[in-house]
Amino acid sequence: MTASPESAELVAEIEALGGRLAEAKASIDRRFIGQEKVVDLVLAAMLCGGHALLVGLPGLGKTRLVDTLSTVMGLKGNRIQFTPDLMPADILGSEVLDAAADGRRAFRFIEGPIFCQLLMADEINRASPRTQSALLQAMQEREVTIAGQHRPLGTPFHVLATQNPIEQEGTYPLPEAQLDRFLVQVDVDYPTRATERDILLATTGAEEAQVHQVFTAADLLAAQSVLRRMPVGDAVVEAILDLVRACRPGEPEGAALAGHLSWGPGPRAAQALMLTVRARALLDGRLVPSVADVAALARPVLTHRMALSFAARARGDSLGGLIDATVTRTLGLEAAA
Repeated sequence: MTASPESAELVAEIEALGGRLAEAKASIDRRFIGQEKVVDLVLAAMLCGGHALLVGLPGLGKTRLVDTLSTVMGLKGNRIQFTPDLMPADILGSEVLDAAADGRRAFRFIEGPIFCQLLMADEINRASPRTQSALLQAMQEREVTIAGQHRPLGTPFHVLATQNPIEQEGTYPLPEAQLDRFLVQVDVDYPTRATERDILLATTGAEEAQVHQVFTAADLLAAQSVLRRMPVGDAVVEAILDLVRACRPGEPEGAALAGHLSWGPGPRAAQALMLTVRARALLDGRLVPSVADVAALARPVLTHRMALSFAARARGDSLGGLIDATVTRTLGLEAAA
C-alpha cells in the first residue's frame, strides 16, 4: 500500500523538524552543558504549546537555560523575580493617567513584563497567592483582563517557572489549579562529575560560548501544528488511559493507591501525556510515539498533579516511587527516561 500525499508530506515535515530540533539542542548544549533530559523536557513543553515548572537547587543553571532558550527559539523573553511584596500590577501592568498639553486627561495602559513570548517566573512560590493568581488566566487563555478589557499576550506564550525544593521559609505553596496549568514538572538534579568538569572549563575562562538562533516564533507555531498532526496508536492511547486512571484513588483501577493518595490526576494529565509522547518521539527522531514514551514521561507529567495522603507522608512514601510502581504494574515497563 502506498502512502497518501498527505501522510508523505507529514513525514517530510516531521523529518525536517527533527533536524532543526537537533540543531537547536546542539546550540543549547553550548551554554547549558549536559542535562539532556532537562533540555528535552523543556523543549517538549514548548513544542506542545505548554508551560514547564523547573524544580531544583540554586546554581544548577535554570535561569541560564531559560535565557538560552529565548535566544535559540527566537522568542521575546522577560524575567520576573517573584518576591513576597510583588503585586499583580507588577506582572500584568497598570493604567496611568496622562495629562495632555491642552489640559485633557486620559488613561494609558503600560504593559507589564507578562506581555512577551517566553516568561521566566523565577522562584514563583515566593509570591503571595494573590500575585500567583495573576498568572492563572494568562497561562490558560493566553490573555489577561485589566480594567474590563481583554488584552492578548504574545504568540506563542510560554511560562517557564523555577522553584527551590528545599528553602520553604517565606514561600507560598502553589495552588493545585495553578500546578495543573504546568504541562510538565522538570526536576533539575546535580550534574554528573564529567558534566561538571565540562561546565568548569566552559564557564570560567575569558570567553563563554555563544548560542545562535535556530527558530523563530512563526517556526515554533508551525512545529506545534506539526506535532498535533502526528499519529498516536491505539496501544499508546490505551496505555495513557490505563496509567492515569490507575493513579486516581477514587477509581476502581486506582484501588491499589487508595490509602496512599489524597487525589490523583485529572483529564488534563491525560491530555498532557498525549502531547508530550509525540514531542518525545519527535526529539528522538521517530515518527510515532510508543508505550515506552508514556512510561518515561509519567513522572514529569503526573508528579505535580497528585498529592500524598497524611498516612502516606507519615510512612515516608514518595510520589515518584508510587508513580514508578504504578507504571510497572499497569504498563509492564520501568518508569525511566
